[in-house]
Amino acid sequence: MRYDEFMTKVGQRADVSLQAADALTAAVLHTLAERISGGEAADLAAQLPQELQPHLAGADEPAEALAVDQFVQRVAERAGTDEDRARAGVRAVFDTLRETVTKTEIDDVMAQLPAGFRQLLG
Repeated sequence: MRYDEFMTKVGQRADVSLQAADALTAAVLHTLAERISGGEAADLAAQLPQELQPHLAGADEPAEALAVDQFVQRVAERAGTDEDRARAGVRAVFDTLRETVTKTEIDDVMAQLPAGFRQLLG
């Protein structure tokens, strides 16, 4: 999937402008990179459009333990929005990731996230 398609889908799913979709996507990917291992972040980045790859770079080992609410709060702060919009953005980005990367890759990412993420992501 191309970058512009990715942003359009995130924007539609989160019901936000393309500019807000870009900010939310960057915040979600950056926060996700902190929450999963550096190797997994690199694996995920390799399957994304080039413009999104830097948001997953430089993740520390080991991953930072973040609960779902902390993850959403950090996304909200980074994207400059409220937690409800951040929560919608997280869902939109993950839904779009599912269409963009292999099922195996999504399964690998989800395996590193707490069970609460499954509720958030539906």
